[in-house]
Amino acid sequence: MRALIINCSPVRTGATAEIVRLVTEELSSRYECKVICIDDYDFAFCKGCRTCHSTAKCVMPDSQVILDIMEEFAASDIIVSVAPSYWADIPGQYKSFIDRCTPWCNTHEPHAAIPGGKKGYAIALRTGPGMHECERLIGSIEHFYGHLEIESSGHLGLTSIEFREQVEPRRQEIEEFCKSI
Repeated sequence: MRALIINCSPVRTGATAEIVRLVTEELSSRYECKVICIDDYDFAFCKGCRTCHSTAKCVMPDSQVILDIMEEFAASDIIVSVAPSYWADIPGQYKSFIDRCTPWCNTHEPHAAIPGGKKGYAIALRTGPGMHECERLIGSIEHFYGHLEIESSGHLGLTSIEFREQVEPRRQEIEEFCKSI
């Protein structure tokens, strides 16, 4: 079985990346793990042309980049999205990716599809102490999963984490969550 772990942050060395590292370390004993950072991919914003609503394909010139990421989704049994709060929502890079996945959205026909039976997990982190922002991020990720027909199977919100060093004291909490995956 294969797990895809996504760093939804444009920062490859921060707290989100550290959580991705711990999740990968924990899951690697049970899954073949593939890690991607959304910022490693260069693609434009969705233009909202809706051509994909009738063709199930994007007409933008950089569509192969999105197809490459969706091949990773298709090849995985488990998807774990790890996202920091950017103004109380997912980072723009990940939101742009979600927008570009409209060809796979199950709200129009025809639509592209990835194989079924996948389980999705969300981990959200924020610098402040309240869970409300984490819940909003988790909601965005789980909404996306739903339109791809990925079963939302669990989530974790982590508050009061701004820097990489603040992740280690939360290691046990992250490891416990990973046991449910």
